[in-house]
Amino acid sequence: ISVYDKSGIVEFAQELHALDVEIISTGQTQRVLREAGIPAVAVSDITHFPEILDGRVKTLHPAIHAGLLARRDVPTHLAELAAHGLKPIDLVVVNLYPFAATISRPGVTMAEAQEQIDIGGVALLRAAAKNFPAVLVLVDPADYAGVLAGLRAGEVPLAERQRLAAKAFAHTAEYDAAIAAYLRTDPFPDVLPMAWRKYQSLRYGENPHQAAALYGNFGAFFQQLHGKELSYNNILDTTAAQELIEEFPPAEGAAVAIIKHTNPCGVAIGPDPRSAWEAAFATDRDAPFGGIIAVNRPVDLAFAEAVNEIFSEIIIAPEFQPDALELLQRKKNRRLLRNLQPVTRTGEWQI
Repeated sequence: ISVYDKSGIVEFAQELHALDVEIISTGQTQRVLREAGIPAVAVSDITHFPEILDGRVKTLHPAIHAGLLARRDVPTHLAELAAHGLKPIDLVVVNLYPFAATISRPGVTMAEAQEQIDIGGVALLRAAAKNFPAVLVLVDPADYAGVLAGLRAGEVPLAERQRLAAKAFAHTAEYDAAIAAYLRTDPFPDVLPMAWRKYQSLRYGENPHQAAALYGNFGAFFQQLHGKELSYNNILDTTAAQELIEEFPPAEGAAVAIIKHTNPCGVAIGPDPRSAWEAAFATDRDAPFGGIIAVNRPVDLAFAEAVNEIFSEIIIAPEFQPDALELLQRKKNRRLLRNLQPVTRTGEWQI
């Protein structure tokens, strides 16, 4: 057990100890466990080699990795372990140094970032995940309870072991992608490693028979104030509408864009949102039905009264004045989205 995020680790280790599991641990994690009264053997007692280089080398040792990688169904592997006085290791609980959090801090230096690149932890996870039929691997405290239930029952099913292994490889892939992105100097590298977290499952994809999910940080850009859940097509139209409306700085005038199936039905600028709406709507009075409306200034009551006369799926704005919001919320299925920050940024990729 060697974790940076120690959420639930004491309780988990207590349950392991109650199941007569021998625990090996490192550094601060071992101290936390011992302070809680949980016996934890130091890695150095297994390797017979001290931690060196300010902790950079702790678990990178055959006594650890042979115990993880030995196949239990290959007699020669087990014989080799015995010949060298080594034991199999059946469970790895590791999460990694907070590299992404470190590089997000203002003014962080390259040296500080380098110190948060985890080597031993990644190696432990990959070794355990490779040998998942025999070794359980945990990177997420949310999985502790399920594994404990399986251990108490006498078996963690192979399918669950495989799921945990996939999660571990995804964890290290996300970690490596963040490091590669930070160190990269070529704006368009030959290989572009990226990792995305699921934001939410969607009801269906572009068509009702297709499954879909949304990945990324959609919630950092839009806050839903009202209406039913966004669909796959709603999300496509929302981003298209917002990208378009950001081409019109609010200081240069109120702008309104009407989008249907990611295509503009009408775009106009004016002295105020209602004037801009009337000009945009005049472009095509049929196509906007069921479309997306984006405005670059706060929605006031005059604008809300005008757009309320037609059916629209979504209205996007930087803000909604209270009386305008109250009026627009009367239609329960209409989605109202507040844009939190620009979706297009100078110097950043659009993917």
